Amino acid sequence: MHTGRWNFKRFLQLALAVIFIVSFSTEATTSEPPAKIRELCHEFNVLNTAIRDRTVTKSLAKERFRTLTAEIRKEYYAAGGQDFAASDRVFPLKGYGYKAIGGSKGNGYQKGGYDYFDGNRHTGHPSQDIFIRDRQRRSLDDLTNKPVSVLSMTGGVVVAAEKAWAGPSPLRGGKYLWIYDPTANALIYYAHNSRLLVAVGDLVKPGEIIAEVGRTGLNAHKRRSPSHLHLTYLAIVNGLPQPRNIYRELLQSKLL
Repeated sequence: MHTGRWNFKRFLQLALAVIFIVSFSTEATTSEPPAKIRELCHEFNVLNTAIRDRTVTKSLAKERFRTLTAEIRKEYYAAGGQDFAASDRVFPLKGYGYKAIGGSKGNGYQKGGYDYFDGNRHTGHPSQDIFIRDRQRRSLDDLTNKPVSVLSMTGGVVVAAEKAWAGPSPLRGGKYLWIYDPTANALIYYAHNSRLLVAVGDLVKPGEIIAEVGRTGLNAHKRRSPSHLHLTYLAIVNGLPQPRNIYRELLQSKLL
């Protein structure tokens, strides 16, 4: 009788252990974005590089851009991606706030004749530069002596990245990331990083660490340039990217 109760108890323990292992395995598998969205994001990365290097015509690039962003948006939700409210947005540098934004009251944003499809030769500066405390130009915060984390402002998916920059490359953005935010239907560009901590196809949430501030890029690498994050926001209007000044949104974003 005692043996029977022990066997049943042992059987129950083993059964629960198996259920736990299967559940854990399933959870680990489903947390990885499906192959479809990774494939689409890698296609976008290839397109973005071709636009950057001007190896594709503008007409063809625009056509493919429209198609890919629409497909990525659809697959984002199929992959379990979620919408985040504007109130969830996070200031993109950990430990910093709006006072780190260059210029005065957002006047660093200069749209000029900017066109995303001009690639590495685009004009204008439709962006905000956010500077860190780094008098020695070491890509380290003067107060902590540590790298400064770049945070994703929004939720979304990483659609393009350049992690192999090395001077004296003429590439202006250095080690950069493009994140597509399906909620706002927008692209956010994070440039001049020292290293990237996410990969193409990764889903991200507001406040997630995606990179570290660096000094990569044609001009940012030069000694005269203060260390900063170059942030560009492109709203997708009628299927094509248009720059937008998000200075006000930065003022209202959460600080981490």
